[in-house]
Amino acid sequence: MTAMAHEPLTQEEVLLEGFLALDTPEGFRAELIEGEIVVTPPPDGDHEDYISLIVNQVIRRSRTDMQFSGNKGLKLASGGGCPNHAIPDGTFAPTKLRLYRGADSWMPCDGVAMVLEVTSTKHNADREAKRRCYARGGIPLYLLVDREASSITLFRDPEKDDYREHCTRPLGKSIALPEPFAFELDTTDFL
Repeated sequence: MTAMAHEPLTQEEVLLEGFLALDTPEGFRAELIEGEIVVTPPPDGDHEDYISLIVNQVIRRSRTDMQFSGNKGLKLASGGGCPNHAIPDGTFAPTKLRLYRGADSWMPCDGVAMVLEVTSTKHNADREAKRRCYARGGIPLYLLVDREASSITLFRDPEKDDYREHCTRPLGKSIALPEPFAFELDTTDFL
């Protein structure tokens, strides 16, 4: 009886397998972004405050009833190579879809209305690599609070590897969130 030879794993398969087997310390986030494993330490208080301010407005003011998750990872299409696995600082989806129910720790991005990132130690990943990943995943809106630039940017209309439109406002000014949110997000309290 001869043993069947197995195809050797590709570099992308080895990377994905190693990533999925990671055991990060409590509070740390491990993501696989454009072929690189990115481990982020726990966020600081200002980071969490910005997220809280946005979530409160979205829940109170959105035209569509929204659910929020700050812990759910998204499986996203790759730009060549292995699939991306990102954990946004926030994910919003219409409550009626109940996307978070029954999903494991990595869910598809179908139905996600908007992702939120607040820059921290890896600000270039939020500005560039994650933006491309979210666009490839077809997520309609990407809201980026850039603490270093003291600005907030809404990216919209994903096509292939990027968003075709964006609007940047300085913190302290409002920024319009389109449907399904349909309200002006006030950033006065971010200063």
